[in-house]
Amino acid sequence: MHKIFRKASTCIFLFTLTLTTNLHAQQLMGFGSDAAKKEIDLEATFDKQLQANNLKDWMKLMTAYPHQVGSAYGLKNALFIKDKLTSWGFDTKIDTVHVLFPTPKLRVLELTEPTKFKASLMEKPFKEDATSAQTKDVLPPYHAYSANGDVTAELVFVNYGIPDDYEELAKMGIDVKGKIVIAKYGNSWRGIKPKVAYEHGAIGCIIYSDPKEDGYFQGDVYPKGPYKNETGAQRGSVVDLPQAPGDPLTNGFYADAQNKRLAVEQAPAMMKIPVLPISYADALPLLKALGGQVAPAAWRGALPITYHIGPGPAKVHLKLEFNFDIVACYNVIATLKGSEFPDQWIIRGNHHDAWVFGAADPVSGAVAELEEARALGELVKTGWKPKRSIVYCWWDGEEPGLLGSTEWVEKYKTLLNDKAVIYINSDGNGRGYLGMGGSHTLEKFINQVGRDVVDPEKGTSVLERLRSRTIISGSPTAKQEARSRSDLRIGALGSGSDYTPFIQHLGIASLNLGYGGEDSGGDYHSIFDSYDDYIRFKDGDFAYGVALAKTAGRSVLRFANADILPFEFGNFSNTVQMYAADVKKQLETARTAAEEHNKLLAEGRFEAVADPKEPKQNITAQPVAPYLNFAPLDNALTKLQESASAFTAATAKSENLTAKKLVQLNEILYKTERYLINQEGLPKRPWYKHQIYAPGFYTGYGVKTLPMIREAIEQKNWTEAEHGITRVSEALKNFAGEIDKAVEVVK
Repeated sequence: MHKIFRKASTCIFLFTLTLTTNLHAQQLMGFGSDAAKKEIDLEATFDKQLQANNLKDWMKLMTAYPHQVGSAYGLKNALFIKDKLTSWGFDTKIDTVHVLFPTPKLRVLELTEPTKFKASLMEKPFKEDATSAQTKDVLPPYHAYSANGDVTAELVFVNYGIPDDYEELAKMGIDVKGKIVIAKYGNSWRGIKPKVAYEHGAIGCIIYSDPKEDGYFQGDVYPKGPYKNETGAQRGSVVDLPQAPGDPLTNGFYADAQNKRLAVEQAPAMMKIPVLPISYADALPLLKALGGQVAPAAWRGALPITYHIGPGPAKVHLKLEFNFDIVACYNVIATLKGSEFPDQWIIRGNHHDAWVFGAADPVSGAVAELEEARALGELVKTGWKPKRSIVYCWWDGEEPGLLGSTEWVEKYKTLLNDKAVIYINSDGNGRGYLGMGGSHTLEKFINQVGRDVVDPEKGTSVLERLRSRTIISGSPTAKQEARSRSDLRIGALGSGSDYTPFIQHLGIASLNLGYGGEDSGGDYHSIFDSYDDYIRFKDGDFAYGVALAKTAGRSVLRFANADILPFEFGNFSNTVQMYAADVKKQLETARTAAEEHNKLLAEGRFEAVADPKEPKQNITAQPVAPYLNFAPLDNALTKLQESASAFTAATAKSENLTAKKLVQLNEILYKTERYLINQEGLPKRPWYKHQIYAPGFYTGYGVKTLPMIREAIEQKNWTEAEHGITRVSEALKNFAGEIDKAVEVVK
């Protein structure tokens, strides 16, 4: 669904791999020295089973035809995955759910004034791309969950169409009410753009990929190079994901005889205005026809025009109609039953549906997961059995809005609350650097895993390659920490892939893993996300697909086999302290800015600092932020740090825990994340219940940490910020209380 990597140069510290290899037995979290040696031997055997050619063959098969949710080839792929897993010894089934999936019935976009132009709204095939000429079952460029509409209005260019851009438009005296806006892809998830446009009174929204960010400005275009050609267009969903993922007719529940779907017109997560993606070839005549003020320098793209904002004289006609169908969504679920703790589930997932052919997104990750499962099947043939149950999942319907995974989680939420130990996710994969995001109780664990996987290109560990890149191209703070901190920081999870319902809704500790950063291109959600594109420009020898299988496979094996589940709380405590310091700084920055603004206003000094080229503004006083009481949060953080330190000390000395004690301890450990959930959920979006991580209300994929506090400060809602401080403090105290229980068990 989305990518998280950026290209960077690197240098390698080759000594590190040798050093850490010698320390494996002492440093494998959750295992004593003898058990650690057996685990390392098992992982070496696992690695030897992995074959890159399998990934290549399976990708060619799975990407031969379009396989969006509800499609015939989507079912064929699901059955193919199921049959393979069954042959490898998994108990496998297809768990079908039914979801709303709109498809386009009519798409019209035309310039009506001052000249005439009709957008083609199609992507041009190439002989170099074997599947690009297919027409059967190919979904054209469109946005799922757009509203139907037939609107004609003046056009306004709104840059990326995010809230800051509308503040700039207001300063320029430009109002989009009653207008159709055109926005560039980038700087936010696509669904934010029509959402914000609607909030400002726009009646339609067009989104295009500018070649400055996604096209010839970056390099040679496809098929000569990997970047977006002039007819390429990015499909995608515009459901209000920050409100809730999953079927928008069933947000928060699974549709069955007792829980009925909403009507389409009742669904709060449906987009309220028509919205359409177009290529930069189709965007050029529209933008060229705009008049009005010249766009600020930062807004200008790479098309051969002077970028104007409007409104007008360009006037466009946008007409969209959709089929709002309920379709079958095929989740493939495969289980290896645990020999000792069958009711503790290690869950691993990647989706299998795509917008069209989906080689990079998601099949590159799906085939890596499939090869992981095959290798586990080979281990089973030797007589090995996991201590805990391993559940492998291939989700359907991820692209339109995490449909399959969310409905499955809502369907089995009681079982998952009781049994799910961890969820390990991947999505698209490519050549480059290890990407790690997730619960910070897993930060130390996944650093250990990364230490033990060899980078196929550089020969060092994937962790040290990532460390070297961070030292060279990270922020000043990241560079300093990469040199001095033993563990690299992992990213916090917002949304955009199938981990969302597990961590955000149920509080199941989660990881999101993948490789990338040296696989850039413009294929995303287009017909050119194909097998031919992938083997030429992404990971042609599938070496990083194997690296993903090794990384996620080790994560699965270590959690399945550990004596003590490898959760750790010191890194989590340190991270939340950092988040708290950041929101305090955010509040102080807002207060200082308002005070300075009001001082300038009172002294009549705005004329002196205003840009003479900009229109005169109606400048008024700004409210100054009050001094919020952070004492409850500070106290909770102190308690959390004490509890985390006590747990580290206690487990360092623990030996020979009885079987009963181990069961008690592990159940406490894997349920700690549940205590970061508040059942009331976040303001205006109760589906999101995690108090530490959430997607931003106006970012979509991008995370907001301590979201209730942070977003209240951004919105100058001081009462809600105070409430957020109280709520987060209570969650952290309860979380620390569970750590204390674990310490008592160990003692």
